[in-house]
Amino acid sequence: MRDTTTGKFRYGTMSRRAAMTAAALTAMAALAGCGGGNGGGAAEGDMALGAPEGAKVTVIEYASVTCSHCAIWQEQVWPEFKTRYVDTNKVRYVFREFPTPPADIAAAGFLIARCAGEDKYFDVVHEIMASQREWQAGVPPRSTLVRVATGAGLSEQQFQACVSDEAAIKALDARVKAGVDAGVNSTPTFLVNGTRVLDTSLESLSSAIDAELAKG
Repeated sequence: MRDTTTGKFRYGTMSRRAAMTAAALTAMAALAGCGGGNGGGAAEGDMALGAPEGAKVTVIEYASVTCSHCAIWQEQVWPEFKTRYVDTNKVRYVFREFPTPPADIAAAGFLIARCAGEDKYFDVVHEIMASQREWQAGVPPRSTLVRVATGAGLSEQQFQACVSDEAAIKALDARVKAGVDAGVNSTPTFLVNGTRVLDTSLESLSSAIDAELAKG
């Protein structure tokens, strides 16, 4: 439901631990402006596509399902990026969760994606990003999240259990803290073999990737 005094979304049955975590994520996300940090190397909980671990080129994206710039990149750049580098196994693409305000919605979205399973994770993340337009049109975020969750095969009961799973929330906390500790302070943030690429256009990312691929 939406708090009419703050305009922020809150889960009616979110556990006390989950609510505390949402507050902690919000504090961390205050450092994370949606729109533009470093943090390379493998990390626990990474979700990846393309080449296997140890690939010649690894591209890491820190993003949030509530970040409008991330959603635009996903819509406009990802299809060609995926075709050019991921589907061909030229790079290992790693997605790291970095919730931005409203952090409770972002955290719930990431929890749902993981509950849906590794095979559906990216589909769920991308669907939630694409659904940002619904929230702008006044659709309650919970309605969107329930729709996406059920579309991924979760019942509403499983949805509620998922977003209040304290172990999963604690693990998300740890992943976010790792990003903050690594210096990530905005989304989307892209790293190519550990070096941040400030311009997230396909042209700039391709330039950085192709240079790494060309190395002996």
